[in-house]
Amino acid sequence: SDDAHKFVQCLLENSEDSTSISKLIYTRTNSSFSSILDFSIQNLRFSTPTTPKPQVIVTPVKESHVQAAVKCSQKYGLQVRVRSGGHDYEGLSYVSNYHVPFVIIDFINLSSVSVDPEAKTAWVQAGATNGKVYHTIAEKSKTLAFPAGVCPTVGVGGLFSGGGYGFLMRKYGLAADNVVDAHLIDVNGRLLDRKSMGEDLFWAIRGGGGASFGVIIAWKIKLVTVPEIVTAFTVNRTLEQNATKIVDRWQHVADNLDEDLYIRVFLRSANSSTQGKKTIRASFESLFLGGADVLLPLMQHSFPELGLVKEDCIEMSWIESIMYFAGFRGQSLDVLLNRTQPNVRFFKAKSDFVYDPMPEIAFQGIYERFYEKEAEAAEMILSPYGGVMNQISDSATPFPHRAGTRYKIQHIVYWEEEGSEASQRHISWIRRLYDYVAPYVSKNPRAAYLNYRDLDIGTNNKGYTSYKQASIWGLKYFKNNFKRLVDVKTMVDPGNFFRNEQSIPPLSSRKKKGD
Repeated sequence: SDDAHKFVQCLLENSEDSTSISKLIYTRTNSSFSSILDFSIQNLRFSTPTTPKPQVIVTPVKESHVQAAVKCSQKYGLQVRVRSGGHDYEGLSYVSNYHVPFVIIDFINLSSVSVDPEAKTAWVQAGATNGKVYHTIAEKSKTLAFPAGVCPTVGVGGLFSGGGYGFLMRKYGLAADNVVDAHLIDVNGRLLDRKSMGEDLFWAIRGGGGASFGVIIAWKIKLVTVPEIVTAFTVNRTLEQNATKIVDRWQHVADNLDEDLYIRVFLRSANSSTQGKKTIRASFESLFLGGADVLLPLMQHSFPELGLVKEDCIEMSWIESIMYFAGFRGQSLDVLLNRTQPNVRFFKAKSDFVYDPMPEIAFQGIYERFYEKEAEAAEMILSPYGGVMNQISDSATPFPHRAGTRYKIQHIVYWEEEGSEASQRHISWIRRLYDYVAPYVSKNPRAAYLNYRDLDIGTNNKGYTSYKQASIWGLKYFKNNFKRLVDVKTMVDPGNFFRNEQSIPPLSSRKKKGD
């Protein structure tokens, strides 16, 4: 389009090195456009012929390129989408559902990680992945770690700005809780750090989502210490092996266990030993920050129902545990540097928070839904809270799910079949599951996790969105922190340049009737 052409010209004019930036700009006529676009798409739902495509993709290699892209997209009325790893659950880092011209700033080239083991800190560019962060830490130290996500290909730009959690959460909190500085390009193209952005904006980007406030290009993180030996286990129990009673017991103890012990549960359908029958398999996946000799008596005391035995326990280093939970056990650590997953599928996910244990009858209904055809590759992942999460205030960061949360649920369904009919079938299956569990999870608001983004819970309009309308989804993600996020947005981006289907709106002078 004409605007795209003007945008590209503007980039060339606004870069001190127009020859080098020209190699980093992909328009739709460029032969590499599709491969650059598709490379970081992690959900096939947003890789169809009808998915809206950007006018231009920019893959900056330095801060000034990002500054130019922000200035030029504003000048020509193009929306900006910023992509780090491409794992946004609704594709919002590379798709606009508003049928407006947009550009993608793709951070694939801004992915360096520099670790200072003496200071126990690291600077991480927004395009780095979990895997690269872990790999780089492990090269420098056997006893330093970072409490980010389990999936190695997730980019830190989105992960840290939405919260970010993994097996160290009960000991050290979220990734966002361990961010100590950041570099951000604001709506005016200024490069800001924590000091120059001020504490309100620094607060907002640690859990409030980055996309609403500017373009975050790097994070400074505080590393945490782990023992040289940790212990992992995966124990599977089917319904025939008393899974329901064990999961029920898990609900009562998981958030009260020693903070060095994290046990999450996967629920999936499985084939039963009885011919042609289905059952449910509960998989208990655990990391313990210590040796098996300490873990076994601890489990015997706190959670004997699981029946953990020495043979289940595998002692390893922390970086080996990252490999183990990612499904890479025994492979070279360098697989952590891959930016692409082995198999990208179609999926739809939703989230819930549980404050009181769900009754056994609730699980019976969940199991019935898991026996349906659409649920062949569905799972519910129950992640325990408690530990240090109980000690961090609800308002310390925008992420409000702290004390009082027993566990979080990720509901997710995958499928391989192409076409909108298959998508609709699987999406309606997970919506029915979500409706079914409503009585048993948090209410008023029914809380949700920003990084498991779900456009079903409410979206903004294409143009002006009122506080009232945005609070429909905003209160679910942020509870009482939503108001402060809106105030920060109003301060830093009053014209609402940085926006998407679920971005924080500024308080507008344009008051509409009934607002």
